[in-house]
Amino acid sequence: MTIEEVRAFLARRGYLDRLHEFDASTATVELAAVQLGVDPDQIAKTLSFYRDGGAVLVVAAGSRRIDNHKFKEHFGCKARMLAREDVERLTGYAAGGVCPFLAPEGVEVWLDVSLRDHDTVYPAAGNAHSGVALRCGELESLTDPAGWCDVCKALEVRP
Repeated sequence: MTIEEVRAFLARRGYLDRLHEFDASTATVELAAVQLGVDPDQIAKTLSFYRDGGAVLVVAAGSRRIDNHKFKEHFGCKARMLAREDVERLTGYAAGGVCPFLAPEGVEVWLDVSLRDHDTVYPAAGNAHSGVALRCGELESLTDPAGWCDVCKALEVRP
């Protein structure tokens, strides 16, 4: 999958004006937050895990970490992130640019409830130089997820 395909998808759905593209990298939560000028927790990171010989995608707030117990309870398997060499083959996107749109056949997309802490979140748009400004309901509409899940640890408050 390419940014051009995601761009066309967003245009068809009326969200092209929400797409942000940069010369600098947005491949990590921290880099994306700097480029977009937002709190890192507003970055909607798409995490990819092995499941049933394929992949499952979990979109979560950027500062959150997976809670292994919750993940296993929800998905029935251990949380094992895809190896870098498997990311593009199983998700359709290169590492650093995995987005929740246009997931390949058989790849479930789940939205973590941590996203609901923010009015606007910013998932990648198919490469490591992009982001899309969306409300949670818009993200849900565009991804057509398998559902909502609660598989992240609570945000740690630092003194």
